[in-house]
Amino acid sequence: MNWEIVIGLETHVQLATKSKIFSGSSTAFGAAPNTQANLVDMALPGSLPVMNRDAVEKAIRFGLAIGATVAPWSVFARKHYFYPDLPKNYQISQYELPVVQGGKLSFLVGEDVKTLNLTRAHLEEDAGKSLHDDYFGPNGEPATGIDLNRTGTPLLEIVTEPELRSAAEAVAYARALHSLVVWLGICDGNLQEGSFRCDANVSVRPKGQKEFGTRTEIKNVNSFRFLERAILFEAQRQIEVLEDGGVIVQETRLYDDVNDETRSMRTKEDAHDYRYFPDPDLPPLHISDEWRQRVQADMPELPEQRRQRYIDELGLSAYDAAQLTTRRDFSDYFEATLAQLKPEQAKIVANWMMGDVSATLHQQELEFSQIPVTPTQLAGLITRITDNTISNKIARQVFQGIWEGQGDADEIIASQGLKQINDSGAIEALLDQVIANNADIVEQYRAGKQKAFNSLVGKVMKETKGKANPAQVNELLKQKLS
Repeated sequence: MNWEIVIGLETHVQLATKSKIFSGSSTAFGAAPNTQANLVDMALPGSLPVMNRDAVEKAIRFGLAIGATVAPWSVFARKHYFYPDLPKNYQISQYELPVVQGGKLSFLVGEDVKTLNLTRAHLEEDAGKSLHDDYFGPNGEPATGIDLNRTGTPLLEIVTEPELRSAAEAVAYARALHSLVVWLGICDGNLQEGSFRCDANVSVRPKGQKEFGTRTEIKNVNSFRFLERAILFEAQRQIEVLEDGGVIVQETRLYDDVNDETRSMRTKEDAHDYRYFPDPDLPPLHISDEWRQRVQADMPELPEQRRQRYIDELGLSAYDAAQLTTRRDFSDYFEATLAQLKPEQAKIVANWMMGDVSATLHQQELEFSQIPVTPTQLAGLITRITDNTISNKIARQVFQGIWEGQGDADEIIASQGLKQINDSGAIEALLDQVIANNADIVEQYRAGKQKAFNSLVGKVMKETKGKANPAQVNELLKQKLS
């Protein structure tokens, strides 16, 4: 039987605020356990929540970016469930009236553009953390520690429609969403610290069937690679269960990356199990037109808008435009470099950004913010390539010198004598010498072997240590051999 995978994602985006969503406690990562939890976070009697305005503004910014409805009125609700790291025994969230409703996000899957409908994005608080390793009771028995530092950390939960049909699509969407929230400055995007976590709702159905199958939810995946592996495993597991005559149980599962499998955690709750009702301690959240317009005026150019500008105004391909807008700092660097050149040089800048720049960062395991080459230095290097001062091959040598702090392009070219040989007379003399010394290779070329021509070019470049103008060498050699 041919099966179709149906996937919907719920992504918990930690909002980059200095304090928690309903209290003044710090949200800084890495503090000693329970040093960033106050009376409100611990739910002590008489303590009352107060809404964090910055968290609301970041939610508005996201809603505007995806073309959603930013609700003028939204309501906070109590979502009841019982864990040791949830002191109130309920989580303050939004249910019937979320702050962001609808919206769309477009992203590339390979070279194809897919547009996904979003259901909602709502504000809520995070729970604390249960620590199971290296904790022991008074008699040495295994125990669990509770750290309430994360309790009350502001989250924006972003929910998609079940329109994803493969693990590859799910990962492409997650990457695009991650890029957007970091681009907007509403989240630091740090997956290792739990700032961006995905829950994947996965079901399968026979191809052509309209009704959805029973879904399972894979919780708290904080790696794009693990998200893909988890979905692939879970879909195959469900298919095997159904083909063996079994039924899928609606449940919450976790992904075990060591064994590359999903495992059952608990039976999956439905909305009515949480006994939602409006939180009496928090009034409805009102977002006025004036507030929304003020946030709108402060919005940056969005990735999709910038991509289209690169295509329309700079003539870049959709692929190049997408790669250049995966990160705002990467895109801003491209813009700063191109600002010192001509618009028609956009493609060569893009090639260097996606090629040597990205490759060197990856090899040295550096973040883009740590790049030692300034936009001005890269623009200077590209200028010397386009005015034929150096060849592309020599340019890579110069680039490494800039990276290592030896100076800018002109300084390195002068100090190391790397200027390209463009004198046609000097090149012709070299060609005559190479042709005379390699009569056998010349005969092979005249017998129709193209590789022989490349061999002759290589010998010329070797003689000049790569400094001869390759275009001139090719053109003059063809003339002489004909």
